[in-house]
Amino acid sequence: ADGELVQYHYGLKDLVTILFYIFIAIVLHAVVQEYILDKINRRLHLSKVKHSKFNESGQLVAFHLTSVIWCLYVVVTEGYISNPRSLWENYPHVYLPYQVKFFYLCQLAYWLHALPELYFQKVRKEEIPRQLRCITLYLLHIAGAYLLNLTRLGLILLLLQYLAEFFFHMARLVYFTDENNEKLFNVWAVVFVVTRLFTLTLYILVIGFGLPRVESQALDPERGNFFSFLFNNILFRMSVLLLVCLFQASVMWRFIHFQLRRWREYWNEQSSRKRAAAAAGTKQQSKPLKRDSGYHENGVVKAENGTSPRTKKLKSP
Repeated sequence: ADGELVQYHYGLKDLVTILFYIFIAIVLHAVVQEYILDKINRRLHLSKVKHSKFNESGQLVAFHLTSVIWCLYVVVTEGYISNPRSLWENYPHVYLPYQVKFFYLCQLAYWLHALPELYFQKVRKEEIPRQLRCITLYLLHIAGAYLLNLTRLGLILLLLQYLAEFFFHMARLVYFTDENNEKLFNVWAVVFVVTRLFTLTLYILVIGFGLPRVESQALDPERGNFFSFLFNNILFRMSVLLLVCLFQASVMWRFIHFQLRRWREYWNEQSSRKRAAAAAGTKQQSKPLKRDSGYHENGVVKAENGTSPRTKKLKSP
C-alpha cells in the first residue's frame, strides 16, 4: 500500500543473493582492469612489483570511492548522522531498510569475490598472506555487524575506514606515476589520524553510553539482542573499551613508525643529494688551471716586458 514501509531481515536466501553479486563483482573487476588499468600500465611501463601494486590500488580506489559515496548517501538519508542516538536507540536493529541490507550484501559479495581474484590476477606469493589477512578482517567485521544487528554502527565505521583507505591507495597511484610527488601521502596521514579519532570517539559513545541505556537488557537471541545485557555490566564495558583503546593505540603506533621511517628515508635522500651536489662543485673547483708566463694581447702571448717569450733566431751574415 502507499506509504507502507517494508523492512527486511537476514536469512539463508542471502547466500544466493551474495553468490549472484560475486559474479557481478568479478565482471566489474575485469572491466576496470581491462579498460582503465591496463591502458595506464602500458603507458607507464612499470616493473612487475609496481605493476601488481598499481593494479591492486587501482581496483581499491574504484571500490572505496563507490562505497564512500554509497555509504554516505545511506547514512544521510536514514538520518544516522543527524541523529547519533539512532545508532543505539531501539537496539536490536533486527529489521533493515532495503538500501541498508543491499549495501551489506554487496559489501560481502565484493570481499568474497576478492578470494578468487587472487588467482585470476596472478598475485605474487609474497603478497597473498597480506591480502588474505585484509580480506578476512573485512569479512569478519562486515558479517559481524550484519549478523549481530549492529548495522548502523557498522555503516559509520565502514565510512570512516573506506575514506582513509581511498586516500592511501590514491596516493599510491599518484606515486607510481610520479615518484617525486608524495603530497597525497601527507593528505592521507591527516585523514587517517582524524578517522582514527572519530572511530575511537564513536566506540566510546556507543559502547560506553549508548548500549547500557537500552531498555531491553536481557539476552534474547530470538529477538537479536546479543550485547545490551553484557554492556550493562560496568566491568565488561570497561574491559571492552580498554581493548578498543589498545587496538587503536597499536594501529596508531604502526602508523607513526611508518611515517617516521618514511621521513627518515626522505631526509637521507635529500642529504645524499646535497652531498653529491657539493662534491661535484668541489671537483670542478679543484681542476688545475693552465697558466701562461705572460699575458695575452690580441691573441698573442707577450712577456712581462712586452716582448715575445720566444727567442729570436739571429740570421747569419
